[in-house]
Amino acid sequence: MLKDKGKVADITSYAPGRHSGTNLAKIREYMDRHYNEPLSIRQLAQMANVSPKYFVDLFKKTYGQSAMDYLTDLRINRAKRYLAETEERLRDIALKVGYSDEFYFSRKFKKEVGVSPSDFAKNFKKRIVACSTSVTGHLLALNVMPAAAPLDPKWTPYYYNAYRTQIKSHLKLTDPYTSRPFDANLDEMVRIRPDAIIGTDQLRPSVKAKLMDMATTFFVPTENVGWRDQLRMIARFLDREDQAELWIQRYEQRVRSAREQLDAVLGNDSILILRIYGQSIHAYWNRGLKDVLHRDLKLKLAFRSESSYNVPLALEQLAELNPDRILLVVCPEASSRAYWLALQHTAAWRQLKAVRNRHVYLITSDPWFEYSAVSIFRMLDEAMLLFTGNCPNALLDSIHGDS
Repeated sequence: MLKDKGKVADITSYAPGRHSGTNLAKIREYMDRHYNEPLSIRQLAQMANVSPKYFVDLFKKTYGQSAMDYLTDLRINRAKRYLAETEERLRDIALKVGYSDEFYFSRKFKKEVGVSPSDFAKNFKKRIVACSTSVTGHLLALNVMPAAAPLDPKWTPYYYNAYRTQIKSHLKLTDPYTSRPFDANLDEMVRIRPDAIIGTDQLRPSVKAKLMDMATTFFVPTENVGWRDQLRMIARFLDREDQAELWIQRYEQRVRSAREQLDAVLGNDSILILRIYGQSIHAYWNRGLKDVLHRDLKLKLAFRSESSYNVPLALEQLAELNPDRILLVVCPEASSRAYWLALQHTAAWRQLKAVRNRHVYLITSDPWFEYSAVSIFRMLDEAMLLFTGNCPNALLDSIHGDS
């Protein structure tokens, strides 16, 4: 039993057993619920029926970070919510997330987030408008919740489900998702009275001029500028450089851990990304896929190019490539879904090595078609989940909201 200030935590459901992997998952669930209690490695290892040293190694190998780092993430992320959504005193927030000393909590928060709790709360409440989904992803990585951003339950389900109550004004999505120009949002943005507006250089000059009349603006360059540099540019505009470097540093750490685990699982397996649209199959490639799968994880690709592409492939060409594993995107409209259902019954498809070995992984446009700091991190986590069955859940309540 774990005791904390008179409270008793029931751990009877975590009886010791032979399957340490199963116990480990249950213990992490326990940490999710009891992060505000004084948990130690010795206690958690005892619950898993293993030695403390073995528990430390097993947790890090499985989830890509130490148990104490995971506990810190849980506590700091919950503290962000209290700071953003309530007017509670710092002392009370510290106690609610597991820190008995508010001064230690304040130092820990600044070390992990890059700003003090008071600065975080103040900046969080500035009215900043994001003009695109990718900008939203960059802002969230910088611990900035936009007052307004494009949201849609179909095209941006992650942001919509996690942040629709915190992003007060939902702007309309524009191209490439719909035929509506961004002008449709201008009246709503005037009403918001933003302190700052962040868009991309793909906005039309006339729209940029109108936005510049409303508030201080920054337009992120998109061509030949990677997500790290985009994040750093926005961070400079908002005076949040420390948060940008902290995010990038944590991503690089996660990449190193993921690469070790994937090497053991994939070996020299070749991977092909396919997209089904209408009645045809395409070899697909975009910037996010290139950055995560090729540049960072260094996976062996069966078909790739230095630039983005959407190349039609006949089944005969696909048979020649014959990859070991396939990542597959099926477009959501009816004709694409119908073609995919029929394709699965063809001999040419069923004879592919990846299909025979059940190494075909369905992926969706969210996050794989977005290019931002948050979407890249999500791609990395999803790749880990698809190929190894383990996922560090780097974004589980890691910004402002629950999973």
